[in-house]
Amino acid sequence: QVQLVESGGGLVQAGGSLRLSCAASGRININRWYRQAPGKQRELVAAITNGGNTNYADSVKGRFTISKDNAKNTAYLQMNSLKPEDTGVYNCAGTGLGSGRDYWGQGTQVTVSS
Repeated sequence: QVQLVESGGGLVQAGGSLRLSCAASGRININRWYRQAPGKQRELVAAITNGGNTNYADSVKGRFTISKDNAKNTAYLQMNSLKPEDTGVYNCAGTGLGSGRDYWGQGTQVTVSS
């Protein structure tokens, strides 16, 4: 059974850093991080291809870094220079190998205080 579990969220002051982790079980390629701020639509924050190419939302470029450790079946989102507008629930997502189905984690809350 495929499962994604995020961790690493919390409360941090503006300018601080957090590293989110997404641990996967099962045959899945973790490849995206999303976030949803209160009252806003969910947005794609960062994505990584099998070849290691990365893409970021304009609002986080230069501050966030997505990475993967395939041996551990875990993805990370390093978030630096955090701003209050980065507050939200962060979810990782991945694609089931073979099935092509999307899977989502339960989310982790990030709160950035000013």
